[in-house]
Amino acid sequence: MHLTAAIHRDAREQPHQPATICGDRIRTRAELKDRVSRLAAALRGFGIRDGERIGILSMNSDRYIEYIFATLWAGGVLNAVNIRWSAKEIAFSLDDCDTRVLLVDDSFAPMVPELRRLSQKLETVIYMSEGSAPAPEGSHDYERLIATHDPCEDALRGGSDLAAIFYTGGTTGTPKGVMLSHQNLMMDALGLTAGADHGGSAPGLHVAPLFHIGGMAVVVQFSLRRAPHVLIPAFDAAETLRLIEKWKIGDIFTVPTMLRRLIDHPDHAIRDTSSLRSIRYGAAPIDQTLLQAAMKAFPSAGFLQVYGQTEASPVVAALAPELHTADPSVRHMASAGRSIPTAEITIRDEEDREVPPGTVGEICVRGPTVMLGYWNRPEETAHALRTGWLHTGDAGMMDEEGFVYVVDRVKDIIITGGENVYSTEVENVLARHPAVQFCAVIGVPDPEWGERVHAVLVLHEGQSASEAEFKALCKAEIAGFKCPRSFEFRSEMPLSPAGKILKRELRESFWQGQSRRVG
Repeated sequence: MHLTAAIHRDAREQPHQPATICGDRIRTRAELKDRVSRLAAALRGFGIRDGERIGILSMNSDRYIEYIFATLWAGGVLNAVNIRWSAKEIAFSLDDCDTRVLLVDDSFAPMVPELRRLSQKLETVIYMSEGSAPAPEGSHDYERLIATHDPCEDALRGGSDLAAIFYTGGTTGTPKGVMLSHQNLMMDALGLTAGADHGGSAPGLHVAPLFHIGGMAVVVQFSLRRAPHVLIPAFDAAETLRLIEKWKIGDIFTVPTMLRRLIDHPDHAIRDTSSLRSIRYGAAPIDQTLLQAAMKAFPSAGFLQVYGQTEASPVVAALAPELHTADPSVRHMASAGRSIPTAEITIRDEEDREVPPGTVGEICVRGPTVMLGYWNRPEETAHALRTGWLHTGDAGMMDEEGFVYVVDRVKDIIITGGENVYSTEVENVLARHPAVQFCAVIGVPDPEWGERVHAVLVLHEGQSASEAEFKALCKAEIAGFKCPRSFEFRSEMPLSPAGKILKRELRESFWQGQSRRVG
């Protein structure tokens, strides 16, 4: 079970059919295989050997698809870098897993000198130019590498071999690398494909960023189903609607923020979106009002909610299209759905015992989609993968019919616009300000982002500081999506008898009346 199998199959059986569509550029399945094998040869020429990491810092494009399969073809491991991170965060992820080769596009070429300065491991930069912008000093031209290398044989790594490392926010203040195998990613794609209707072999549109596990999983799913990959650099409502009409798109994966922008855009009324057969959504809380409006706006599409996390490749539960109803009061509409065929879910208490239906506990998962572990973090791996189950850190319950309801987060993750933010990481930055006595970062409901990052601060007596100061402090240290969007200054914090800040009490007033705490 190796992820490059689809490239071999499609080039052999449908060589002249489109594989990737990006702007005016259309590559056939035969061309994709040829380019992938040539790029893989170039990577091997840079000294990449089986199991070594290759990074990319790029907007979505057909070349991103080529990078994915060429890295695997060369026997390498994907390190898809979060484009929203600061240079400091990016350099950490490169060094943490010894990523020596990095592909960059025009958007991030100017960052290369700083990355070279900050990273101890980065050696080789491959520049994927779309225009006439100057190449980073000492970089290699992407197209020239493909043109000057002969195709090489597929390394055929698969099964339990490491395929990708996805960095998530770290509870200790630094990102941690989630190790996923070929089997993990393939079984998740198979499980989701078997568990619900989808767009079939009609073209699929990538609107989620490919560095995100959700976007990467969709690449595997589309490839499995022989759906041509249609790509845009980043989500744009008008362009998304135009491409749905032009290419008769059958399937998209969105976060709630995207759904809102699609149905609110004036072009929605003039574009033909009747080709859509599947709209998957997840990665953030969704308001029932928005969901009902989206179902009405795209009547041809079956809606599929997905729930999971990076450590599970990522989907573990889904609310299938046939279970979506126009009546939001139906109880299961507030659920995360049922487990997909390749995942088993249980709810367990603090003693790691399974609890009865209707009882809140920690959501735990096992099956072939569960990660290999965290890169170079044996203690955190052992804690997450104990007693044979992946402990998700999400609190929830399961009813008698197997529907899973997510009610809170054990690990204080904030999901804003589909991105995970660990409160500890933001708090570590805010606490550096000399005026801060106590700080707590929580997620509060937001109509556009699902949740927004909200900071609650208690200052030392006699001290003062402005929101602008804290915003500047955060902006200098962490990615923009992690920075608090709102601030609250208090004279004291709610504390437990042990002196721990009670975040549940801080969140309570914001979440009263919300049908869902998390997505």
